[in-house]
Amino acid sequence: MLYPNVALSIRQPWAHRILHGGKDVENRDWPTRFRGSVLIHAGKGVDAEDRDDLTADMALGGIVGMVDIVDCVTGLDSKWFCGRYGFVLRDARPLAFLPCRGALGFFKPDIDLAALRPGATQRAAPTVCEPDK
Repeated sequence: MLYPNVALSIRQPWAHRILHGGKDVENRDWPTRFRGSVLIHAGKGVDAEDRDDLTADMALGGIVGMVDIVDCVTGLDSKWFCGRYGFVLRDARPLAFLPCRGALGFFKPDIDLAALRPGATQRAAPTVCEPDK
């Protein structure tokens, strides 16, 4: 499998919901023209209001999966859309956790791409959309 060399940092539990809960859009305050596969980096930070939603299988501080960004929209008929801009997501694939430092925006992770491996698939119960912070 070929892995992208670009990543996007997403806080938990949202990264987990993209990979296992059917979250089909990533809400942002900025638009993008990027289209293609990106690695999902689970940030180390967790918003206080999201702490109760964390589970032991939600890794922090590294690559947890990959997803395709197919569009950037200002409106979408999805329970997950609630931002100024939405990166429309397709084909989320979990990967085995690989620790690495995150960054703002799209970034090139400091990892050996050959170390990436497919991860376990599971499904979490979807919840209602809450704006990303």
